[in-house]
Amino acid sequence: MDRTRSGKLGLGVWALIVALVALVVLTFLPSPYVIQRPGPVYDTLGTATDKDGDEVPLIKVEGAETFETAGTLDLTTVQVVGNRERTPSWFELALAWMDSSRAVVPLDSVFPEGVTTEQRDERNATLMVDSQHEATAAALNELGYDTGAEVVVVEAVEDSPADGALEADDVITAIDGTAVESATELRAAIQEAAGDPVTLTVRRDGEEQAVVVTPEEHTEGGVTTWLIGVTLRTGYDFEIDVTIQLDNVGGPSAGMMFALGIIDTLTEGELNGGENVAGTGTIDAAGTVGPIGGIRQKLYGARDAGAEYFLAPEANCDEVVGHVPDGLQVIRTGTLDESLDALEVIADDGDVASLPTCESAAR
Repeated sequence: MDRTRSGKLGLGVWALIVALVALVVLTFLPSPYVIQRPGPVYDTLGTATDKDGDEVPLIKVEGAETFETAGTLDLTTVQVVGNRERTPSWFELALAWMDSSRAVVPLDSVFPEGVTTEQRDERNATLMVDSQHEATAAALNELGYDTGAEVVVVEAVEDSPADGALEADDVITAIDGTAVESATELRAAIQEAAGDPVTLTVRRDGEEQAVVVTPEEHTEGGVTTWLIGVTLRTGYDFEIDVTIQLDNVGGPSAGMMFALGIIDTLTEGELNGGENVAGTGTIDAAGTVGPIGGIRQKLYGARDAGAEYFLAPEANCDEVVGHVPDGLQVIRTGTLDESLDALEVIADDGDVASLPTCESAAR
């Protein structure tokens, strides 16, 4: 009987040792995931460090009168732990799963197959520059400035309807006789044509000419769109010079906060009433606020930085509900005007509880 018990005990000990060894080995094995966590928070009304290590205004305006600001208009970021060269260990993932401020996401969703870390960083840097231009345009449009917007061709896709018809640096000024000032307006007009040939008025090397292109049908996910096969950007000729200094941050999600910071800098009074406000969201020249990634991590980052209010894109509301950290009030917004309206209530010490929330949108 004793030998039997002793044998069972020995087997149990060995089983425990094997399990522990397996656990240790598993802990250090690579995983197909990365971790998202709250990143640095930057006050668009404050300063940032430039590439030389000097403190400079995050937003600098020349050619127009500027005004003193107070409080904060913070843009929020997300840091990614891991990449294709080095993914987090399973032990790190386990800790992240237990932390409500972090998220474990598939590697491919952040670092697509075939895209290097350097390529991803370059793309995010380009998106950041584009977002700064769009934010400046949105802010100056709001304030009544002429932004000199024009639609510029980046490249025509090979074997597409635009191939051979459009060239890089062509400026598209109209479609079927109707003037266009943004890539969004041009795409909408192409959809309305529903496959019929469209006549584009193009300025090339200083001369205007008419170019006829027949869009092709494209269906993805059950949604049909009409494409001419061209990459576009909206170029601007601003009346005043706006410089946004923010190194080592990529992506388009700071657009709305850039726009609010520019408006506050160019207008009397304190847009936020001297309060600490944070937010996120892409923006286009028309002032439309779009969705972003990592909203939950940004909520925690804002709260930890001292923000009391957070402007969140309405398109992200389904990710916000039930995940707002204590001490932070989230206000949903879909446009720059809605964000300004919310800030006016905050600044006037009005009924902040009456402002739209993600909870009210979910009901």
